[in-house]
Amino acid sequence: MTRIDKNPEGGSAAVTVRGLVKHYGETKALDGVDLDVRPGTVMGVLGPNGAGKTTLVRILSTLLAPDAGQATVAGYDVLRQPRQLRRVIGLTGQYASVDEKLPGWENLYLIGRLLDLSRKDARVRADELLERFSLTEAARRPAGTYSGGMRRRLDLAASMIGRPQVLFLDEPTTGLDPRTRNEVWTEVKAMVGDGVTVLLTTQYMEEAEQLASELTVVDRGKVIAGGAIDDLKAKVGGRTLRVRPVDPLQLRPLAEYLDELGITGLASTTVDTHSGTVLVPVLSDEQLTAVVGAVTARGITIGSISTELPSLDEVFLSLTGHRASAPQDAVPTDTLEEVAV
Repeated sequence: MTRIDKNPEGGSAAVTVRGLVKHYGETKALDGVDLDVRPGTVMGVLGPNGAGKTTLVRILSTLLAPDAGQATVAGYDVLRQPRQLRRVIGLTGQYASVDEKLPGWENLYLIGRLLDLSRKDARVRADELLERFSLTEAARRPAGTYSGGMRRRLDLAASMIGRPQVLFLDEPTTGLDPRTRNEVWTEVKAMVGDGVTVLLTTQYMEEAEQLASELTVVDRGKVIAGGAIDDLKAKVGGRTLRVRPVDPLQLRPLAEYLDELGITGLASTTVDTHSGTVLVPVLSDEQLTAVVGAVTARGITIGSISTELPSLDEVFLSLTGHRASAPQDAVPTDTLEEVAV
């Protein structure tokens, strides 16, 4: 019987990580990472290059042994029960790993058989996934003749053929065009709807917003923040008050007036002529109230007023000091240590 670990709040956890450490020489890729992923959700793992994201995925998928710490996935210990664990997970790494000499259909059928699907079930599952990822017409062609985007979609289909309980997606849409990226997002959402748990590493803020219900931000091998997206935005602090006067001619006078009052401190207001609004940075409810009161006292008729939280990219920058950049942990591939099976 599969054992499910409990997280500190008392609920079941699909992935539990405690004190995970991994060294590459003098470099600490992971330095005491703790993590809990609730079943049937998407946990987004964000961080600058070299933060340890890919190392974490490799350990959780049994491709690397940690130097210290513990981790369980779907109730299985990553070190003591790797064989059982591999039967209930799927993994898509940063680069396509399909056999380019085999046709797309045979790639999926072979993986299905290796996962102990019957011949009939493996055929049905291969056909189903080829159709979902718009690869049916290319099913009998060698994967080596596929475009980069097609190979990526085939790789994603391969990770899903066994209907995993937990799916690891390490930068899954890198290099994909927007249409294909949307197809991948749709399929991931469908799997989560079926109860699959996903751990997603990404550098695309839009992807995190689209898919993740919670985020963990890592930097230099440590977890520096975590929680729901809106909660992280609130922690960073600061909101933008968007004020639209009925008369567009009052835009610049309003912005200048608010700057003269100094309500927002050193932060200055900006004018968005496209939307006909004045953007006012506020750090507290008191500032927000003061701005609204000042506009009213000025006798300016307001057409609309709303507040906005910081963007996820601003949150990322505030927490790490870096902007999101091209994915890839800076770890030499020849230092990878595979777990014995």
